Amino acid sequence: MSDAAIDLGTPEPFRRHPASLWPEVLLEQCEVTTGRAGGPGGQHRNKVETRVVVTHTPTGAIGEGSETRSQKRNHAAAVQRLRVNLALSLRGDGLADPRVRELIERRAGDGLKVSDSHVDWPAVLAATLDECALERWDVKAAAQRLGVSASRVVRVLKTEPRAHTLLNRERTDRGLRPLR
Repeated sequence: MSDAAIDLGTPEPFRRHPASLWPEVLLEQCEVTTGRAGGPGGQHRNKVETRVVVTHTPTGAIGEGSETRSQKRNHAAAVQRLRVNLALSLRGDGLADPRVRELIERRAGDGLKVSDSHVDWPAVLAATLDECALERWDVKAAAQRLGVSASRVVRVLKTEPRAHTLLNRERTDRGLRPLR
C-alpha cells in the first residue's frame, strides 16, 4: 500500500476520500446489484432478492448486506460496509478535505468518539488512517494533527480490527513496534 495520496480524478480543489462522501453521493459512483441470500431465514428470504452488493466502480471496492429479510436494511448495511472498506483500502489527503476537517474538529472535542454504525464513522476512520499514513504511521504525530491523544487514535483504529492490523503492519514495515 502506497503512502501517496489517491487521485480520484475529481475537478474539485480538494480531493475527496470516497469514505467521506455522503452515502447518496457515493452511490452515484457505484453499481448496485441484488440477489437471493442463502442460509436460514425461511421462505421469504429464499424467494425474495434481499441480498445487496454495492460496488464502487472507480476502485472496485465492495460492500455487501444480506443478514436481514429487508432489502432496504441490507442496502444501508452494504453502503456502510463499502465506505469502511474504502476507508481501509485508500489513502487520501487527510485533513485537506474541508468536510473531513470540520467533522474531525467537531469530533475531536469528544475524542473522536463515534459509533461504528453512525454515518460519520467511515469518514472518521479514513481521516485517522490518512493522518497516520501522512505521519509515516507515527501515532503520536497523527494524534497531534487530529487534536486528540495517541491512545484515542489507537482506540479509534481498534474499533475496526482490520484498521488496527493495518496500523501494526505498516509500523512493522517501517521498523516501529506494533501497538496493542
